[in-house]
Amino acid sequence: MKYPAPLVGLARALSRLPGIGPKTAQRLALTLSLDKELSQELEVALAQARERLGVCRVCGNLAEGELCPVCSDETRDRSVIAVVESPADVFAIEKSGEFRGLYHVLGGVLNPLEGVGPDELNVRSLLDRLEGVEEVLVATSMTVEGEATAAYLAELLKERGVRVTRPAYGLPAGGSLEYVDEVTLGRALSHRRTVGE
Repeated sequence: MKYPAPLVGLARALSRLPGIGPKTAQRLALTLSLDKELSQELEVALAQARERLGVCRVCGNLAEGELCPVCSDETRDRSVIAVVESPADVFAIEKSGEFRGLYHVLGGVLNPLEGVGPDELNVRSLLDRLEGVEEVLVATSMTVEGEATAAYLAELLKERGVRVTRPAYGLPAGGSLEYVDEVTLGRALSHRRTVGE
């Protein structure tokens, strides 16, 4: 059976979203096509997001005004900045409730094969924010590109007398050792800490 062109177009557009494969995109397209109330609600939400969301002028996070909620919060610890790849990383760290410092969104990681160098990332504005900063937590991903970005930033930041840290490697809570991959387990063992710290 051949699907109507508008449905195919909608499914194709939805499949471009991260984590949405062709089958999920097709189910979403069918749902939105059949549920007019839901599709109108989604239209309004998308229009509001497009019109009202921008980028924080200080850190690069998503913001509804000039500053994101973190940068405008005077109770945050301004001596620590967590450097992340994207606003999604800010939300993930905030969900943990364990970090009370500020953020800086790079907008990606170094990837010479894709033409992404330091000039394509939000690095210069990070260096401009270092007054009064004692620690920069480089929370890029544990991929080759994320590690290369962390090493590059560490070198730049150490030259400016700032303490550079990385998130600790570890095992997932509730995880069983037999199911943990060897790289994660190896890193957890090499970065072990004393009980009670």
